[in-house]
Amino acid sequence: MPTPSQDTAAPRFNNFAEFYPYYLSEHRDDRCRRLHYIGSTLVLLIVAYALFNQAWWWLLAVPLAGYGFAWVGHFFFEHNKPATFTYPFYSLLGDWVMLRDALTGRIRF
Repeated sequence: MPTPSQDTAAPRFNNFAEFYPYYLSEHRDDRCRRLHYIGSTLVLLIVAYALFNQAWWWLLAVPLAGYGFAWVGHFFFEHNKPATFTYPFYSLLGDWVMLRDALTGRIRF
């Protein structure tokens, strides 16, 4: 598995199964992970509210809620660059898989 490093070129991954251990290694700090969980939960709540109330303009808040909390975690606690910048699709998927793994007890909440 490639190891995270800010000084070298980004590692390449053939699939999400290869990427996910790297993703978790970039989220070792509990505070960073919890900020991701808050952002992901807010995304779900905003989407539900927008759908239920047909208030589509609320959907503009989805990226702010989803990425805002996560990026604060990376910049202030992990001190690394969010994977979103290099692996946007895998990173988005990683957010949801990490939340699932936390809720099911596979990783520490």
